[in-house]
Amino acid sequence: MEDYVYANGKKLRKGYTTGTCATAASLAATHMILQQELLEKVEVKTASGVDLVLHVEDAQFSDKWARAAIRKDGGDDADATHGLLIYSEVTLREDCNQIQIEGGTGVGRVTKPGLALEIGMAAINKTPRQQIEKQVREILGVDLGADILISVPKGEETARLTYNSRLGIEGGISILGTTGIVNPMSEDSWKAAITVELTMLFKNGSTSVILVPGNYGEDFACTILGFSKHKIVNMSNFIGHVLKEAQRIGFERILMIGHIGKFVKVASGTFSTHSKDADARIETLIANVALLGAPLELLREIDSCLTTDAACQLIEQYGFQEVYQVLVDKIQSKSMRLLRNRNPQVTIDVILFGSANTYLASSQPMEKLIEEWL
Repeated sequence: MEDYVYANGKKLRKGYTTGTCATAASLAATHMILQQELLEKVEVKTASGVDLVLHVEDAQFSDKWARAAIRKDGGDDADATHGLLIYSEVTLREDCNQIQIEGGTGVGRVTKPGLALEIGMAAINKTPRQQIEKQVREILGVDLGADILISVPKGEETARLTYNSRLGIEGGISILGTTGIVNPMSEDSWKAAITVELTMLFKNGSTSVILVPGNYGEDFACTILGFSKHKIVNMSNFIGHVLKEAQRIGFERILMIGHIGKFVKVASGTFSTHSKDADARIETLIANVALLGAPLELLREIDSCLTTDAACQLIEQYGFQEVYQVLVDKIQSKSMRLLRNRNPQVTIDVILFGSANTYLASSQPMEKLIEEWL
């Protein structure tokens, strides 16, 4: 498709979702059964009403069965499923006029409660299911029925690059898409996935959650501190958003664990920590070290640093490690302030670490935090 959006001054091509691919493949297979001829292209309407004409691959048919594949196109989005072939096998039913949709190889299965789908169901979300049934029904009419099997041959290996395992979806990717269109650089789906993960954890009985801003934080929490991965949610750069979501969902205790390179931004009151939004890491370090009475020589040396790790080496060389506790206290207070005057009341603790998984400071003694959160 040749449709574009503009993000950060760049022209980016839109794509279409796995749900749109599954719908298009199902339409193509159904057409081939009814028309008894191969189809090279198929017209499909996305859930948001956009009309697409997509190329059909690996098409086969017989008198009551057909298979077709549509190649997923994520546009200019960083999409793990881009290029995958999404297959649909359609078999006409002789016993009734019902349309049954199931997942095959490479489509994940729900293994935990908390999602919109029941445990054991194929991870084909509500909107794609509705679109497949609606558009296939328009072709079949009211008298015919069909069994539809959606599969993704490389889905299981691709799923390792997605959030599926965290959400309790095993064995493959999900067939997704509320609009049917992929908007490049969109953060909405990422935030939505984090909300789903938080909701699942809460529905499974937990009123406390460990939040980390990335893989470094998760590795430190699990490898160094020994915390269970199942208690941890990766909030990426959306720290303020995720804190508010955790409170809205009902969590009462939050433990934030992060590298100083990310968390020093929160100490300055910055809650969207991607570099495209803000980057005052070095300035925040300089200001707080200066308030501790650091000499001008040290401040100038920190100002020339390109990374917080380099700045930390200077801070330790000059003996101003107490700044780490100052930063932790500010991260905690500013995070608590963000959630003030809302219910439920949330207790927030913070653990800060540096390069080579070096512990720097925490809002409570580490021994107490480990005892409370293990």
